[in-house]
Amino acid sequence: MSLILRPDVCATDTPDGMVLLDEVTGRYWQLNGTAALVLRTLLTGAEPPDAARVLRAAHPRLTAERADDDTASITGALLAARLVVPA
Repeated sequence: MSLILRPDVCATDTPDGMVLLDEVTGRYWQLNGTAALVLRTLLTGAEPPDAARVLRAAHPRLTAERADDDTASITGALLAARLVVPA
């Protein structure tokens, strides 16, 4: 499932990843480079298997299983925090 940011969430790239701000609650989340790469990929309309492949391309020593698990974990956390919704 590709994702979109909720309308009241803004994203800003940082040298180490990305920061997301929920403008309603004032809470923010700092994403590391891995999480930011996965989110950026999913925001382009890509599906989780595509994001896992992009992650593996960026980190060649990463196994396919670990890339899939990391992508699922990141996606689940973003959805649970209500920062994103399915596109």
